[in-house]
Amino acid sequence: MSAQLRTDDFKLRPMLDDDLPDVMRIEEAGYSHPWTIGIFRDCLRVGYHCQVVEKDGIVVGHAVMSEAAGEAHVLNICVNPKVQGTGIGRVLVEHLLDAASRMSVDIVLLEVRPSNKVAVGLYHRLGFCEVGSRKSYYPSHNGREDALIMALNL
Repeated sequence: MSAQLRTDDFKLRPMLDDDLPDVMRIEEAGYSHPWTIGIFRDCLRVGYHCQVVEKDGIVVGHAVMSEAAGEAHVLNICVNPKVQGTGIGRVLVEHLLDAASRMSVDIVLLEVRPSNKVAVGLYHRLGFCEVGSRKSYYPSHNGREDALIMALNL
């Protein structure tokens, strides 16, 4: 595991269309069933809260969150596998929570694979609670995997 990230080691900023090639490289390295570039373009086009994190000028992670009707929904968080375990995922989630708070939402929701123990643990440490599940939500190599639905009241 790499050393923990210091706040002066990275830059968090809005995602731009020009970032999409880097975002796609991370997405494809991080997920067995990555989002398409078209999904990211649509998220940018409709004004979702899309962020990237840079380390030494290189995009190493990204996050996407929607907001409507008093709810925020974390749709995607991905960190380059080469720098996982350094705190970048936590930085992204904490940023999304701060942004949701500024949007005056009441609750933040997300889905996560139960098999992603690191992410589930992070969400628990940040105060999220399991509130349900979605059957066969995620594609997997062996068919489909359920999702845990987690929520945090702000």
